[in-house]
Amino acid sequence: MPGRDFWKIYGPLLAIALIAFVVALSAMDPAPPSSIRFGAGAKGGAYYAYAERYQRLLGEQGVRVELVETAGSIDNLRLLEEGVVDAALVQGGIARPQDAATLGSVGGLFEEPLWVFVRAGHPAASFGDLREARFSIGAEGSGTRALSLELQRAYGGTWPAEARLTLGTAEAQAALIGGEVDAVAFAASPSAPYVQAMMRDPQVRLLPFERAEAIARRQEGVSAVTLIRGVVDIGADIPAADVPLIAAIAQLTVRRDLHPAIEAILLDSAMLIHAESSLFSPAGRFPSMAATDLPVSRQVARYYQNGPSFLRRYFPFGVANFLDRAWVLAIPLLTLAFPLVRAAPPLYRWRVRRKIYVWYKDLRELEEKGRALPVGEARKEVAEELEALQVEIGKLAVPLSYTDDLYRLRSHIEFVKQLLLTDQPVTGIGI
Repeated sequence: MPGRDFWKIYGPLLAIALIAFVVALSAMDPAPPSSIRFGAGAKGGAYYAYAERYQRLLGEQGVRVELVETAGSIDNLRLLEEGVVDAALVQGGIARPQDAATLGSVGGLFEEPLWVFVRAGHPAASFGDLREARFSIGAEGSGTRALSLELQRAYGGTWPAEARLTLGTAEAQAALIGGEVDAVAFAASPSAPYVQAMMRDPQVRLLPFERAEAIARRQEGVSAVTLIRGVVDIGADIPAADVPLIAAIAQLTVRRDLHPAIEAILLDSAMLIHAESSLFSPAGRFPSMAATDLPVSRQVARYYQNGPSFLRRYFPFGVANFLDRAWVLAIPLLTLAFPLVRAAPPLYRWRVRRKIYVWYKDLRELEEKGRALPVGEARKEVAEELEALQVEIGKLAVPLSYTDDLYRLRSHIEFVKQLLLTDQPVTGIGI
């Protein structure tokens, strides 16, 4: 059957191509994981709220995000170093130089001012006046505590244990309202619900950092910002005057061995979450590659310079990632496929025509046999063999495009038979 000839030629070639594809596929970069662990901070905090948004956006791309509740930035940094989590929000300025070997940044995301709230009747006018106050500077492992301790060292003097209380966010807020502490510190986004609530609470006031510029010059990872008068609530005139503050830049920190595809969709999500304006920055300022204290990967740098890749713009995450990894297979596969494709048609033609031409050997032998016999009855037996040969060839199935070769063979057989049965001398048919 013609189809059988086709598969005898093209089947092995297709098998070779398939084997080559499987081998190349096994050498391809591994697929991204289907789930990651995200250091989310404490429930109720701004970090946890942001982490939940990352969880939702990555979930829409088919990547499950497991949120790991932590004490804050210091705890997040530790869990990243230990490989317990793959990504986390970390306060800028707390990473150590040696962390760059295992950790990287996807970018700075938002300003995270240090908000110091004191009871309305407390006489403190600056951060240094809180040495003798009952002062909660954040839970152990939090970025708030790390920054507050740095400031206490910078301001100098003796800071007793009462000025270094370790209350959590909700606990500290309740303690300040209830009069159990004199001051609390939070390093948080201005959109954090507890910051917004305390800005409007008449029982507490926001402590300004009059020397914010000096602190920013001396403290790595800290910048000076200004909370503009009325920016929280224009109608209520909150705050009633410009308030100088210091702020760290929160950044999305990842392990350097995180799959590049996961890093890419984290950055996609960061662009959606953090590009909006805030009380301190206009829309589009964040995410920012410049506002980091950890290195960014080449892929992240390209994203900031050129935007998402062509594949990420036009294909879903799973398809784009596969194509991005699979394109490297094109060169070896095309190199293999080109000679195979070129060789297949000649092989196919040769095989089909061989089924026809092989009969010419029998035809030549019968012609020679007939020529060796005298003209007349002696050659009838050879003629019968030629007729039997015609019948056999009539059963031969070839593609329609090769029918002319088949009928040419049958006409040659008839030609030889007529020569042998005539009385004319046989001179051969030239085959």
